[in-house]
Amino acid sequence: MSCADQIFVDMCKDVLENGTDTKGEKVRPIWEDDGSPAYTIKRFGVINRYDLSKEFPALTLRKTNLKNCVDELLWIWQKKSNNIHELNSHIWDSWADETGSIGKAYGYQLGVKHQYKEGLFDQVDRVIYDLKNNPFSRRIITNIYVHQDLHEMGLYPCAYSMTFNVTQKPGHDRMTLNALLNQRSNDILTANNWNVCQYAVLVHMMAQVCNFEVGEFVHMIADAHIYDRHVPAIKELISREPLPAPDFRMNPEVKDFYEFTVDDFRLDNYQTHPQIKNIPVAV
Repeated sequence: MSCADQIFVDMCKDVLENGTDTKGEKVRPIWEDDGSPAYTIKRFGVINRYDLSKEFPALTLRKTNLKNCVDELLWIWQKKSNNIHELNSHIWDSWADETGSIGKAYGYQLGVKHQYKEGLFDQVDRVIYDLKNNPFSRRIITNIYVHQDLHEMGLYPCAYSMTFNVTQKPGHDRMTLNALLNQRSNDILTANNWNVCQYAVLVHMMAQVCNFEVGEFVHMIADAHIYDRHVPAIKELISREPLPAPDFRMNPEVKDFYEFTVDDFRLDNYQTHPQIKNIPVAV
């Protein structure tokens, strides 16, 4: 059965049983339908670990749309875009201005070039350069939480930093790529597995273009929360029986990070329980 499902169930039970209720606090989010405060039950400092060499961590408790996940990932990491007109979904519409821009956020920050002793690189190209030329470095990090630009962002970055780390396993010809995602805030029902799948795909992409095996993906969440109106849906989800993990397929012919398209990724044998519909949205 899917390890990702068990991790999700354990996390949700921990938040519900041991979390802090924010009702009565002054909170920023409001419910989109009526403008009332959107309170949460939250847990600080959640760490989840996924072994990508054993399975792809897509939930089977309900379906995660891999194509849309990858589309947003490529929008940020490959196109380095901050304009929703270059994205094929409407998930960022609430944070865009009249031109479609979300300001100096997400992809914009990854595309800014910085001076290194080896020359000018943006953050994505620097990761690829280091993985290929200095793979055992402990400094292969991206960070898009740039304080000087926060006032020009439509939304402060949630998933804001990736750390890549390479290991050499005994008996393996190729090195192993591991990665850690730091996330300041995570809406467990709507976004947790979405983010997990996205960054698992990113690890697979980086591993393939740099000729590594995939290893562990670690997801560190500062504020992992379940909105009050999401509690019934969460309880329904975690009561379901996990199904076998799907088979992840990525086009093996692509060796350039910038040549991947959404169509290069798919999940085979992906069995899921029914989707949760009409989820209230907090903004």
